[in-house]
Amino acid sequence: MRKTLIALMFAAALPTVAMAAMPEGPGPGPMGGPEGHMTGGPGHGGEHGPRGKGGPFSQLDLSHEQRQQIGKLMGEQWHARKDLVKKYLDKLPAADQKAMQDEIEAGKQKTQADIRAVLKPDQQKKFDEIVKKQAERRAEWKEFQAWKAQQPQKAQ
Repeated sequence: MRKTLIALMFAAALPTVAMAAMPEGPGPGPMGGPEGHMTGGPGHGGEHGPRGKGGPFSQLDLSHEQRQQIGKLMGEQWHARKDLVKKYLDKLPAADQKAMQDEIEAGKQKTQADIRAVLKPDQQKKFDEIVKKQAERRAEWKEFQAWKAQQPQKAQ
């Protein structure tokens, strides 16, 4: 159930992130900042690094504070969308949730295979390592969530 929800949220948020990362013109980063990524929003920055030049806000000459505020607003929008998706996803029958999860996973696998086909052999090796690390982190997160869900039960 949680895996399906996470996959659905990822699928729902992916177009927004992709649009925010699309180059639109000169500039140091999508938000016009020197760090090349938006601050405050989920999935932005950290080990992901710069998301390319340009972006929807690159032409606005935003200050650092403005980038932070916009990042916070976009993060809040992402969380609100996540909650909305969860609200309706919880109403789906288990069979539909499973079918959706399978379809999302199949799309993810196809995209990874397509990306891998574009890469050179040394890049493919690095890409495979990255994918493996991401899978390990997802497994650890799932294990933590299961542990966390049982904690209130043990306290009672």
